[in-house]
Amino acid sequence: MKETNTPVARAQPAPALTPQARRSWWRMFSALRHRNYRLYWIGMLVAIIGWQIQFVAQGWLVYDLTRDPAMLGLVGMAQAVPTILLNLFGGVVADRVDRRKLLIFTQSVTGLLMLVLTLLVATELVQVWHILAIAFLIGAVWAFDQPTRMALVPHLVARDDLMNAVAMGSIVWQGSRVVGPSLAGVLIATVGMAACFLLTTLGMLVMVGALIAVRVPKVLAPAATGNAVAELFEGVRYVLTQPLFLTLIGMTFFNSLFGMSYVILMPALARDVLGVGSEGYGFLMGAGGVGAVMGTLVVAALGNFRRKGWLILGGAAAFGAFILLFSLSRWYLLSLGLLFLMGGVQALYMTTMQTALQTLVPDALRGRVMGLYSLTWSLMPLGGMVGGAVAVLAGTPFAVGLGGSFVLVMALAMVRVSPQVRRLS
Repeated sequence: MKETNTPVARAQPAPALTPQARRSWWRMFSALRHRNYRLYWIGMLVAIIGWQIQFVAQGWLVYDLTRDPAMLGLVGMAQAVPTILLNLFGGVVADRVDRRKLLIFTQSVTGLLMLVLTLLVATELVQVWHILAIAFLIGAVWAFDQPTRMALVPHLVARDDLMNAVAMGSIVWQGSRVVGPSLAGVLIATVGMAACFLLTTLGMLVMVGALIAVRVPKVLAPAATGNAVAELFEGVRYVLTQPLFLTLIGMTFFNSLFGMSYVILMPALARDVLGVGSEGYGFLMGAGGVGAVMGTLVVAALGNFRRKGWLILGGAAAFGAFILLFSLSRWYLLSLGLLFLMGGVQALYMTTMQTALQTLVPDALRGRVMGLYSLTWSLMPLGGMVGGAVAVLAGTPFAVGLGGSFVLVMALAMVRVSPQVRRLS
């Protein structure tokens, strides 16, 4: 039998990624190629994980001292009031001073306040009024911190990487909701709450070190001074005359005031409704973080997604619906799954919304507009206060479900009345 020259079939190695595929993969992390943003991002990652640990530990501490869901809301209100009163002025300051130095100051003061709380807990001297006072002072500091962060980020990356930078920042906030609460639950059960607040203090110090190493471009030199009150109202007037920005900030208002009240009330839900301890509480908080990370990664991968408006509207409606279902759940595993879905859809639409604001707002007004945007987020503790009062009267699940219903109705209304958001691309 003659031999033939027909080649024998053999297994071929998997083809290497093409340069285009590699670029598509790294596009999800493209903002990190900028040294300034990379330093800022690493510092923020450590600090926000510490902050999430503090948030969980503080809620558990307050409920452990009082066993009163309304007190959870009162602590949130103590932090919200100074933030609400000062946030717009914080945006004005962010447009007038060196933003990097201002952030170094706010992070240093926050770390100092956390150190005080650490010592109070470690010495078993802590009382509820201590927590209220520290929450109030932190709220005042963060009125300047939040708009300054948002105004600084666009100057740490190239403009083409701004959406990715916003998504990467969101990954920090959402990813820390996985690590922070779970770690806090374990720490509370094993070594106590003082360790939680100490880790928060150390995280703030890491952020300060990262900011010192950042080299901010000269374009961020302090702006010419003028009438601060007039500048504040200039930012407010600008938003009021821009239907798109007004709608996006209004949706954030509903999300913060009504939708996020479940986070404040979670200790009561964990203990009294689902019957779990501190570790179960930590995993409940972490489940939403896992979903949020996945949702944020989807946003980063989408890149220049054309139908951004529908992503915002659909995500907001889904978020409200999942909150409503979560309020009806009495099964721990089902609640974990719903929290995962809530975190995912919220990250999808809130990251897209923040990117639209930071991209479209003029740089000269960015601090003030983002201060107004931050103000709506500052209403979350106030929403917890309202939710806590409703929980006392009608039960915690009802309070959570009512908030979700408001978010759902708001999203559906915007589908009908806001063509500017529908057309956002």
